[in-house]
Amino acid sequence: MSLARFSINQMTVRQLSLPELVDACLEVGVQGVGLWREPVQSYGVEATAKLVRDAGLAVTTLCRGGFFTAIDPDERARALDDNRAAIDEAATLGTDTLVLVSGGLPAGSKDLHGARERIADALGELGPYAAERGVRLAIEPLHPMYAADRCVVSTLTQALDLAERFPADQVGVTVDTYHIWWDDTAPAQIARAGASGRIHTFQLADWTTPLPEGVLNGRGQLGDGSIDMREWRSYVEAAGYDGPIEVELFNDALWARDGREVLAETVDRFLEHAA
Repeated sequence: MSLARFSINQMTVRQLSLPELVDACLEVGVQGVGLWREPVQSYGVEATAKLVRDAGLAVTTLCRGGFFTAIDPDERARALDDNRAAIDEAATLGTDTLVLVSGGLPAGSKDLHGARERIADALGELGPYAAERGVRLAIEPLHPMYAADRCVVSTLTQALDLAERFPADQVGVTVDTYHIWWDDTAPAQIARAGASGRIHTFQLADWTTPLPEGVLNGRGQLGDGSIDMREWRSYVEAAGYDGPIEVELFNDALWARDGREVLAETVDRFLEHAA
């Protein structure tokens, strides 16, 4: 079975430096990487672009932009500036997809509708800027447990309701199994997204319990949890998606292990459970 569409998200093996990640990918035949802004900035955006380009690796996504829900005008302006910088970084790295985590409720607010409208306002400003640079904005709905502090967009329905206000070459969605597997409306929404060309990236992670304290780092290795990866792959492919399939895991136990070993294991699990 082929790894041609497999991509490893940098966060899965965050214990590896960028040069180590590139070397490990070449060792096991991985051809795509999803990168994160903080380690890229530490290494240098231009230096990272050259590193992956010289290795022949494709950058499938850059994570992350977003956090658009601030009410304070100065905070909002800073968020927009930071997202323009993220778009520029994505273009330099050669990826056409910037993943967005849209932001939670501002301190003291209970207004989900207002927060989502501020996201729409930001997308309206940033979409044309991104398109001019060959970058698409991919709204990622996060599991509802993150709605208060991280992302008020909890379902593909909500993400598409926002995205469809804008051209598909500017704004689409991220389909991530970890965040949507529980939602029985999600398969129909994947079809909806595919019909308008808005599936900009597809990510895999498994759901395991009990969740860790803080819940952020509970994304399970493929095959360890409750999600049928092939079922979700069939949904996105039936919707016309034929792009990279990125494995993105936040997991303290995996981060405590040797990163090369984790990468090799993740490749094996992808072939076993998702290929």
